[in-house]
Amino acid sequence: MINTIDLFAGCGGLTEGFKANDRYNTIACVEWDKLPYNALLHRFKTKWGDAESRVLRFDIQRVDELLNGWDDEEYGVSEGLDSLAARHGGTVDLIVGGPPCQAYSVAGRVRDENGMRDDYRNYLFEKYVEVVQHYRPKMFVFENVPGVLSAAPGDGNERIINVIRQQFSSAGYVLLDRMEHAVIDFSDYGVPQNRKRVIILGLSREHFGNESENVLEYFYHTLLPAYKVPEKRTVRGAIADLPKLYPLLEPISVKGKKYAHSFADGTAVLNHTARYNSGREIGVFRLLAEDIQSGRNEYTSIKRLKELYTEVTGRKSNIHKYYVLRWDEPSNLIPAHLYKDGLRHIHPDPEQARTITVREAARLQTFPDDYEFISGTAKDFKIIGNAVPPLFAKILADALVQLL
Repeated sequence: MINTIDLFAGCGGLTEGFKANDRYNTIACVEWDKLPYNALLHRFKTKWGDAESRVLRFDIQRVDELLNGWDDEEYGVSEGLDSLAARHGGTVDLIVGGPPCQAYSVAGRVRDENGMRDDYRNYLFEKYVEVVQHYRPKMFVFENVPGVLSAAPGDGNERIINVIRQQFSSAGYVLLDRMEHAVIDFSDYGVPQNRKRVIILGLSREHFGNESENVLEYFYHTLLPAYKVPEKRTVRGAIADLPKLYPLLEPISVKGKKYAHSFADGTAVLNHTARYNSGREIGVFRLLAEDIQSGRNEYTSIKRLKELYTEVTGRKSNIHKYYVLRWDEPSNLIPAHLYKDGLRHIHPDPEQARTITVREAARLQTFPDDYEFISGTAKDFKIIGNAVPPLFAKILADALVQLL
């Protein structure tokens, strides 16, 4: 068995993929944010078992306690990672995880008046390094947004990727020399979504020796690409079979919550309820989806979409607010921002005239249908948007077994 620890686990996108390969034993998943932690804990309880000992909510900045145990008013009581690892032979073979990416994302830097240079999350990777130094696994996987390759926090004079490389090198690990080759387009691997992420594989010099650089080159240029799919998976293939949710003649209220679309009667599909849209929004969604379905394509340019937004709302926007998913293409990016509104994720069926549901977002992120999200619609969208697609995580897990 390959003993694994998942740091910054979120709702468990990486964990889901690695647990799909029976060669891995997930010792523990660590997450600080209560909402994704709750989702992952619920997933373990309903699917994997042994939830309380393996799914840990704690602040990774407190590394000593994380390793040795804690008794905390907010985070409860735990024996810590060292004791958990000891029960599984004392060896950790692989550490995976992705520190929060908001501080590295280009969009985040644009929105922040100081370009996110002072955001503490820029340096959470240092705690990841400390845990790697402590356990000295054979390898680690560090997932993040492509913006991590260009971000330069602090005084802005040094790119964060160089600092990351130096710290892992000091800890005894070799990283790919040309890091631009670590940018992976998940749609090439069957994820029905245009989503690119940096997948940094670090190899222990102690374990791989002088062959470390050659093994890395083999992984990125030969082994992982062998898993690419011949044709990209589309929105149609991902969500077309889900029950249709149609606009109602009048909105209804259920347990104090408003709904403007029908429900999926007699099905066991989890999290498949349309969030409320106003009559005006429903009209716009129908117009835009019909425009594409008919082939008129009057509203496919950014200029025309901006004009339409102004015509409808009386307000101006520097970015186009509307985007209809295309049936026969991968989806656009499923972001955490989806929790605020779904205007850039409009369902392609004009008869349904709505934004996508939590289940549809989960499918576009390749979560299985039996993964139940429990935090409420807006929060569930955020949790899903921050996750690693489990399908790619499974491919990664399979490739790393071959590598080991």
